[in-house]
Amino acid sequence: MAVVTGLASALESYRGRDRLEEDAFVRGVSVLSNIADQLYYPCEHLAWAADAKVLHVDSARWWTLSTALWGLSLLLGVARSLWMLQKLRQRLQSSKAAFTSRLPRSKRRALEAQMRSEVLTLLSNLADLANAVHWLPPGVLWAGRFPPWLVGLMGTVSSLLSVYQAARAGGQTGAGDQTEAGSSP
Repeated sequence: MAVVTGLASALESYRGRDRLEEDAFVRGVSVLSNIADQLYYPCEHLAWAADAKVLHVDSARWWTLSTALWGLSLLLGVARSLWMLQKLRQRLQSSKAAFTSRLPRSKRRALEAQMRSEVLTLLSNLADLANAVHWLPPGVLWAGRFPPWLVGLMGTVSSLLSVYQAARAGGQTGAGDQTEAGSSP
C-alpha cells in the first residue's frame, strides 16, 4: 500500500510541472526518475531490515534491487541533462544565427548559466552512476572492480559538485533578495 501511495505522490508531484515543462521527453524522464526514486526507498529499507534480522528475507536481492533503481534514476538524470544541454545549445545557436531574433544579454547569460548547471548535474550523476554500477552484483559491467580510493573519489566528486550547486543557488537567491530589498524606497 505504501508503494502505491508513493507512486501516486510521485505522479502528483509532477502534475503541476507538466504545465511548466513543454518538452514531453523531459516530462517523461522526470516522472520515470521520480518513480524509480520512490521505489528505491522501500527496497533499501527492506534490505536494511533483512540485514538487521528484523525481516527474514534475502537482503542481497533487496540491496541489488535498490541499487539498480538508484542506477536507473541516475541514468535517467544523465539522459535528461544531455537532452537539456542539446536544447539549450540549440536555443543559443538559433539566436546567434538570426540577427533579428538575437537574445538580450541577460537571457543569453541565463541560458549559459543553465547550461553550466546542467553540465555540473551531468557530471555528478555520472560519478554516482559509476559507483552505483560498482555496487551491483559481480558480472554486471564493472561491478566490484573499483578500488576503494576510486569509489571514494567518485562519491567525493559528486558531493562537491552538489554542494557547489547548492551554494551557488543559495547565493543567487540571496543576491536577488538583497537586490529587491536594496531597490525599495
